[in-house]
Amino acid sequence: MYWLLYRMVLRRVPAETAHRLAFGVIRAVARVPGAAWLLRRWLGPRDPVLRVRALGLEFPGPLGLAAGFDKDARGTRGLAALGFGFVEVGTVTARAQPGNPRPRMFRLTADRALVNRMGFNNDGAAAAAAALRRSRRSRGWPVVGVNIGKTRAVPDAEAAADYAASARAVAAVADYVVVNVSSPNTPGLRDLQAAERLRPVLTAVRSALDGAVDLAGGGRRVPLLVKIAPDLADADVGAVADLAVELGLDGIIATNTTISRDGLASPAAQVAAAGAGGLSGAPLRDRSLAVLRLLRARAGDRLVLVAVGGIETPQDAWERLQAGATLVQGYTGFVYGGPLWPRRVHAGLAQRMREAR
Repeated sequence: MYWLLYRMVLRRVPAETAHRLAFGVIRAVARVPGAAWLLRRWLGPRDPVLRVRALGLEFPGPLGLAAGFDKDARGTRGLAALGFGFVEVGTVTARAQPGNPRPRMFRLTADRALVNRMGFNNDGAAAAAAALRRSRRSRGWPVVGVNIGKTRAVPDAEAAADYAASARAVAAVADYVVVNVSSPNTPGLRDLQAAERLRPVLTAVRSALDGAVDLAGGGRRVPLLVKIAPDLADADVGAVADLAVELGLDGIIATNTTISRDGLASPAAQVAAAGAGGLSGAPLRDRSLAVLRLLRARAGDRLVLVAVGGIETPQDAWERLQAGATLVQGYTGFVYGGPLWPRRVHAGLAQRMREAR
């Protein structure tokens, strides 16, 4: 039914407009008294075999929603009710910003892919924190991570302080925090993935998180991860892994979108019309898996690895878990798979986990 709706209606609507409409429905349903609880009972992961203990947190299932869908933390309960084991909101920046001009999101249906150049459009870290504070009062609160990025107007030399400001704003309401240095849609951002430039950013964010929650007073230590690009050279992937271990980070998310357009089935004219931006979805599968394996080989079990990129089926998710991921995330698979997609992936994973015992 969803695929029919997609073919007949949603694909004829601009991608960003379709996203706003779908997200609006999810939020509206969650506001109906008892609806989110009932949906979560029906769609949520309840098989004990799916439970994951990681980052000092309990996840009902290993499949989460990647950052980008809920930029301002407005729909966490509704998204969790669809069956995600956790929700990552953002990317948020220290200052509110409009993002890039529209249109800035495009479908490549033949590749089951998306191209976006959103540019971290969001209402700011403080607004996201306020939304999370309000939502936490509600029943059925999910595990929620917050993905933070650099404000576009901030010079690269001030990046560490900018990230730290976002970290301080969300520390009290985030179950974990992710430093995003891998989006291709903020000029110069990916340059921060170089180890010598990444070090001060991660150090500043760790210090900001610890200061904001007052560890000395018994506050909760907020887990910190970094999200990297699939376009890094293998040697650079290893360097980031080494730095993460050295600094005592909790994990790495692999991977963000790619700037590559190799091997696409979509017509060249359609790809060209989509223009610049990050490509997500099925074409990312092989490289994201390769980066995951590189990280596992380099860091062993010293880091929690979260796999994202090209995950569409239970088999895709299972392959990532077998390759060393503790958790997996989806975004484009959800867009093409529809509201029952998280339930299908978790059900397929549970079957594979039981068969592997």
